Amino acid sequence: MHLLDDISAGLEQLRQQHGLPAYRAKQIRGWLFARRAADWQAMSDLPQALREKLAAETPLWRTSILKHNRSEDGTEKLLLQLEKGGQVECVLIRGRLRRTFCISTQVGCGMGCVFCASGIGGVDRNLSTGEIVEQMLRLQHLLEPDERVSHIVVMGMGEPLANLPALLPALAEASREDGLGISPRRITVSTVGLPAGIRKLAGHDPHYRLAVSLHAPNDELRNQIVPVNDKIGIQAILEAADEYFAASRRRMTFEYVLLGGLNDSPHHAAELARLLRGRETILNVIPYNPVPGLPYQTPTPAAQQAFREVLERGGVAIHFRQRKGDAINAACGQLRRDVSGSPLPVVRGP
Repeated sequence: MHLLDDISAGLEQLRQQHGLPAYRAKQIRGWLFARRAADWQAMSDLPQALREKLAAETPLWRTSILKHNRSEDGTEKLLLQLEKGGQVECVLIRGRLRRTFCISTQVGCGMGCVFCASGIGGVDRNLSTGEIVEQMLRLQHLLEPDERVSHIVVMGMGEPLANLPALLPALAEASREDGLGISPRRITVSTVGLPAGIRKLAGHDPHYRLAVSLHAPNDELRNQIVPVNDKIGIQAILEAADEYFAASRRRMTFEYVLLGGLNDSPHHAAELARLLRGRETILNVIPYNPVPGLPYQTPTPAAQQAFREVLERGGVAIHFRQRKGDAINAACGQLRRDVSGSPLPVVRGP
């Protein structure tokens, strides 16, 4: 069992196994989260003999860093090799005031969004709780001593709502005071829109922010961009999102990747405004970050401005997300694909 799969139970087991006083478990937890220990030897207030024994018997990490890319804008991306097989990516995004961790929940993704590198090749497996927690701790090691994580977004590889049994305990560790101490209000779970998963999250813990990736204002276009939509439909997604809002009372976020010449026209913007009218939402528009081998392009600045103006006239609260990490393959799945060297499938352009 990975110590990080259930930290409290794992530390209690270690305590009993080694005949340790109760405060040792608290010390180790503090080293993992608050003091950012890189290994057992760094935990200097533990007896040296105990550190050596723990290092020999209880691996702290079950991943290795295959690649670490840094961008001039402060973005840092890790490609992690998993002990159980597969590779995942996680990202530290530095803003003017924010320090955001973007984490993954699956090896690959089964949703099939045509513009996304994560889903090329489908999904291999769900990550364990420990593998999700380890991403957060690995990213924390990248922070300077005076930096602290402020937000977590579950927007990396995979569909989070398809792995809630592992994700929810990981997020609980992040929001504990003796964990990362992140308020649930600053944790966002992003989904392509699985109504059953949205309702399950609402029933279990509606304190997190929910972001639904729409990418199209109608089913005909969304079926092309997000093939799984063919079995769901936008209306069912919106109804589930409304239920989540009723449970959480937190303004919903809808994500919209803007693909040049495909979903970025003023007509699409007007249709989207009608779709969101009357809902307590913010629309997060993300100009596409191109993936080598895929035919989709970033919209022109003029197209982006026209899209924004139509939505603003329609009364939609809109935020254009600043693209970060272009130089380091920061879009989901790009670094894994770059390192693996696997060929991309032939995809028809829009």
